[in-house]
Amino acid sequence: MSHSHGDSDCCSEDHGSGARSRLESYVFSCELSSQVPFYTFQGDEDEDLEHFLELRTVCLGKGAKEECNVVEVTAMNHQGKTISVPLANLHINSLPMVSLGEFELKAPVTIRLKSGTGPVTVSGLHLIATDDVDSDMSSEEEDLDEEIIPIKPAKKKQML
Repeated sequence: MSHSHGDSDCCSEDHGSGARSRLESYVFSCELSSQVPFYTFQGDEDEDLEHFLELRTVCLGKGAKEECNVVEVTAMNHQGKTISVPLANLHINSLPMVSLGEFELKAPVTIRLKSGTGPVTVSGLHLIATDDVDSDMSSEEEDLDEEIIPIKPAKKKQML
């Protein structure tokens, strides 16, 4: 499965001024059922942070009935429009768990039990991309490295 889109969006982002993003990851899990049919994942309101939800598995829990459990996800597409897509159609006898690989979505994201009574556990990673606080320092260090490179050959020429 390709993950190139997510990598370029959050992991090695370049803002043009030498700033870099740092990525922190935390375990994410929510359980959907007829009592709690949806979960909305929101990032903090801190403007310097970007929150992503990387979904990995959707799994029926203990006590699931012999019925289809359809899980759908609602998030924004590349045009900023909110869209809903089915994520998994689970059945205890034929497909109790689905592995999604690295299904990455930018917050806000709503996960809904569209049909069935569950319980369904959705798990993955909560990713937080921050502008690296040391980015100014590393930019200066890179500049110093660039300045040193021309000096070394000059010294070698003087020795000859």
